[in-house]
Amino acid sequence: METNRQKKIGGIIQQDIAEIMQEAMRESHKGVIISVTKVRVTSDLGEANVYISVFPSKNSDTILEETQEHKHLIRHKLAQRTRHQLRRVPQLHFFVDDSLDYIEGIDKALKGDVINPIENPEVLPNRKKI
Repeated sequence: METNRQKKIGGIIQQDIAEIMQEAMRESHKGVIISVTKVRVTSDLGEANVYISVFPSKNSDTILEETQEHKHLIRHKLAQRTRHQLRRVPQLHFFVDDSLDYIEGIDKALKGDVINPIENPEVLPNRKKI
């Protein structure tokens, strides 16, 4: 369970990282929308898991790789922005938040746009027998 302090620090980090990433990606990735959906900070405030959402989602792997390569620069810019709010900037770990794709899949299934596996069981992957 997150404490209020963890939530506040996560909110500060979320807002600043979103601005940093949008500035950095504006020139290199035209037409791609990047948002920071959630930041979870550990109880010792030493690490932060940053979840990013990318639209269109086909670019998410590329964006995640670039973010991993430049996370030291992102952390440095974050330190400059939060120098009056945080004593120490946590180590950053980036993950892709694919919850929007999951919701879209559920929505398509409910609308009937996807083949129903109950009526057509051959669309399901075959289970391996042990």
